[in-house]
Amino acid sequence: MFSLDRMRALHAVAQHGSVAAAAASLHVTPSGVSQQLAKLEREAGQALLEPRGRGVRLTRAGQVLAGHAGRILAQVAQARSDLELLNEDVLGPLRLGAIPTTIHALLPPALATLAAQHPRLEVTLREGEAEQTLPQVVAGDLDIAVVESWADRPTVLPPTVTATALFSDVADLALPGTHRLAHRRAVDLAEVDDVPWIAWTAGSGCYEWLVHVLRAQQLQPKISCTVGGYPTQLALVAGNAGAALVPRLARGTPPAGVRILSTRPALSRTIVAICRAGEEDHSGIRAALDALLAASARFATGAQPVR
Repeated sequence: MFSLDRMRALHAVAQHGSVAAAAASLHVTPSGVSQQLAKLEREAGQALLEPRGRGVRLTRAGQVLAGHAGRILAQVAQARSDLELLNEDVLGPLRLGAIPTTIHALLPPALATLAAQHPRLEVTLREGEAEQTLPQVVAGDLDIAVVESWADRPTVLPPTVTATALFSDVADLALPGTHRLAHRRAVDLAEVDDVPWIAWTAGSGCYEWLVHVLRAQQLQPKISCTVGGYPTQLALVAGNAGAALVPRLARGTPPAGVRILSTRPALSRTIVAICRAGEEDHSGIRAALDALLAASARFATGAQPVR
């Protein structure tokens, strides 16, 4: 078997053109290099060097073995680097952004995992919709954004980001308990044509999604209330102010006076973690993505990757 030291000596001669120069690059004596090369020739069973004037040159066998030596030494260096990364502390700032419906359910266990496993990681979290956080990821102001992508209105991702699908979620219909359809378990959305709607803040992606869903069912989007926060929307439904479409992740226990119905068609979304392309394996970002995936396991219902 060829030893690394002897392969390193041959590689150095091939790189520098002489035993003396190779010895200088390796910080050993020329006689030490000559001894290593002599042993390597015996192991190879072929001459690896031949005289050339006052120096030496590689034989054909020497050139072949030197080529292998270069690749072997590069692989060994990569292996050493990979092992060193295993011991590298995950530290420094990590800036997260997330949509409100994931803040209370997904982020707390993910942040707890990061705090326990990487106490030197300095995590900050800000709430924001995709239309706010995606540009901040692209600009480098956020490291990761947790956003939603509805099946019937996918979030358009710029080519400069990478998406990791976390889990899928479904939105249900919340109706006042006195509504004529409240006794149903499921309802065609097109039937809900006699009640105003409660939407997220006007101009937000959630607001635009609701309008898109209603128009797809040939319904006129008559919106009576625009408020941020699904608990508030459910409270308004309980007060007979209108109907709402509420993701299950954000619902919790609905207040008295609210009936929850499944919809036809089903309204599904994928929760996605976004980072800049090429940065998903950076230590802090990788740790955060792993923590988000672990926290997502209890919500997972077969989410598909975002393309």
